[in-house]
Amino acid sequence: MDVLSSRVLIRPTDPERSRTFYREVLGLALHREFGDPESPGTVFFLGNGLVEISGSAEATPPSGMVLWMQVRDVHAEYQRLVERGAEGLREPRKEFWGLVEGWIADPDGIRIVLVQIPEDHPLRRDQRKL
Repeated sequence: MDVLSSRVLIRPTDPERSRTFYREVLGLALHREFGDPESPGTVFFLGNGLVEISGSAEATPPSGMVLWMQVRDVHAEYQRLVERGAEGLREPRKEFWGLVEGWIADPDGIRIVLVQIPEDHPLRRDQRKL
């Protein structure tokens, strides 16, 4: 398989509320909009990927869905997002695998894991034997 592009698709219960959350609360940059101008599908940049908010669903997404977002300062981002109206699920803390994680939720309850990789974590170093 030769994958040329990819994105996560979210079908929210309230599309406008979710577009506002991803645009205004998270502050994600707009990649493109398409479709009906009154209720456009909206694609946001998500680091090296994309997240699309389009269509709608009658029920909330599966509980196993999680968005993982690496940030420079998880404590500052968590605080900023909760102050802007995001639901805080768990304040940042260092996990046993060495990453610092804080959890928030989008308006439909999709968990968003904010992750900071500490300077001394193996993910920051080349593990190859030279």
